[in-house]
Amino acid sequence: MKSIKFLYIFAMAALVVAVADGCKRRPDPPVKFIPGKSRTITNELAVLPPDGWDTTTKVSGKGPVTSEVVPKVGGESPPLSPRELIENMIPDREIFKNQTVYFGFDRATIKASEGSKLKDVAKVLKEKDQTKVQIEGHCDERGTEEYNRSLGERRALALREYLINLGVTADRVFTISYGEDKPAVPEHTDAAWEKNRRGEFILLSPKN
Repeated sequence: MKSIKFLYIFAMAALVVAVADGCKRRPDPPVKFIPGKSRTITNELAVLPPDGWDTTTKVSGKGPVTSEVVPKVGGESPPLSPRELIENMIPDREIFKNQTVYFGFDRATIKASEGSKLKDVAKVLKEKDQTKVQIEGHCDERGTEEYNRSLGERRALALREYLINLGVTADRVFTISYGEDKPAVPEHTDAAWEKNRRGEFILLSPKN
């Protein structure tokens, strides 16, 4: 009889422990981001924010990751967006056709041999003080879509910084990254890839 009573008490105690353990909140498993082409990074018509402004990244579901310029607390109202500014201007892709800057593989560093092209661009912008310029960053097809979009952005921003150091004001220079989407030479050779790792300049003139 004692052994049966002991087994009964032991079973009840085990049941209580099991129920109590089950009621504890278990931590959620870690969320892992699996890279893929369904999620891309875009920097369409991006421009670095002026003093007193922040760049805020907005993420929504599986859509693109975009950035916009917003005022800091206590700042003024935001100016027209880069897209709105560019829509009111006439693009000229021919004037800087010979000033396309080329980059090394997986690099966003501007070669010393390309410096004269940037000086030519800066000279035109200084002579035409009502104009602006859009810089396009491009890559070859190697690497993921996301990585090349980011690399194209770094290339465009490096060219922008170079022009600013040459005396072009920051509010006149816009950047956009196309990554691997717009190859200059649609072939799969080393010679083609050299032409596709580039930064292009588009002169923007007022419509009126």
